[in-house]
Amino acid sequence: MLQQCLWRLTSGETVPSLPRLEGERRTEVCVIGGGITGLSCALHLQEYGIKALLLEAAELAEGGSGRNVGLVNAGMWLPPEDICQRLGKDLGDRANQQLAEAPALVFDLIERYRIQCDARRQGTLHLAHNAAGVRSLEQRHAQFQRQGAPVELFQGADAAQLTGSERIPAVLLDRRAGVINPYAYTLGLARAAMAGGAQLYCRSPVISLQREASGWRVQTPTGSVLADQVVLASNAYTEGEWTELTRHFFAGYYYQVASAPLSGAAADAILPGGQGAWDTRKVLSSICRDTDGRLILGSLGSGERKPASWLRCWAQRIQRHYFPDLPEVEWQLHWSGRMGFTPDHVMRLFSPAPGLLAASGYNGRGNTTGTLVGKGFAQWLAEGSDRGLPLPLSQPVAISARQLRSVAYEAGFSLYHAGQCLKVLI
Repeated sequence: MLQQCLWRLTSGETVPSLPRLEGERRTEVCVIGGGITGLSCALHLQEYGIKALLLEAAELAEGGSGRNVGLVNAGMWLPPEDICQRLGKDLGDRANQQLAEAPALVFDLIERYRIQCDARRQGTLHLAHNAAGVRSLEQRHAQFQRQGAPVELFQGADAAQLTGSERIPAVLLDRRAGVINPYAYTLGLARAAMAGGAQLYCRSPVISLQREASGWRVQTPTGSVLADQVVLASNAYTEGEWTELTRHFFAGYYYQVASAPLSGAAADAILPGGQGAWDTRKVLSSICRDTDGRLILGSLGSGERKPASWLRCWAQRIQRHYFPDLPEVEWQLHWSGRMGFTPDHVMRLFSPAPGLLAASGYNGRGNTTGTLVGKGFAQWLAEGSDRGLPLPLSQPVAISARQLRSVAYEAGFSLYHAGQCLKVLI
């Protein structure tokens, strides 16, 4: 198995080689981070006629934006009524409504800018892996029904037909959602932003951020930007001591393993509707097919320091449990991405200082949340209104023991997967 990201290898979008920032530049808004949030912000700023300059420390889409599962999900990880309990009814209703509409925003941008990202808008599937999972889906379904969301619950033979597995007793189908190649989607946003006039620079990590009388000075190793306002959109890939953003999330990881293209009746029965799926495990697994018929399995945790034999063993265990009729599967690729977690599973949107906006902690919902927040930040910068954001700007309390949380989560994920490989768990 090669350690390469499938989404990059199969991307229908490309961006010409972008320069490193050299010398001094002046702009209205400097966006830090070339992922979905930053590029959505830069794109929508151009639509408002506001000059934007974006700095990316590495290359576009090299972070979590280009390495995730590709699910375009509605809402947060929490069910809608749980969100209202946690945030209060008014804020909860606001977040639920805006994030319910976020998939439509993603697919509208894909259509409007003709982004070649293998978009499929047939929904996503939440899979029950046992009886407790069925009860969890039933509760979620009831909440979604009270919200008026187009979400349906299928059980028994109907669930098996949707998934191609007899081992999945129930399925929650969310018709608002869909699947994309996230790497290609991210590059498509970059192409659209540049066409509108945004300046994009790669290999330009920020090393300092300082307030000056005329705005903010953003320093890189080979240049600097003087901007009226700054957007911090680097989320889980934030590095360095120049920002307090890292205090508001702890890092988590997700790995994926992709097969060679599959064919035949047994393969064709897997997710025949083209949906992407994830299950109800505490350490969740995801299942997807790409447009070439590959089977893509993933789970929480990092695969970068695990041997290929270990990842192959895990993938075989999951595949044989759910899809035992498949012939021997050749596993070809694996890759991992980083995400920003928060203890309460709620994102952080805040302004650390005047003229400075920041977002972190999407908890694995970056494709939709990042697109929406990027657009909302642009609206706030253009109009001074936060009504385009799923939550108002706040002053959150820093997360305690971030490094310990990250290490503990990763250790727990690894132990769980080891139990799966040893056939102690499934």
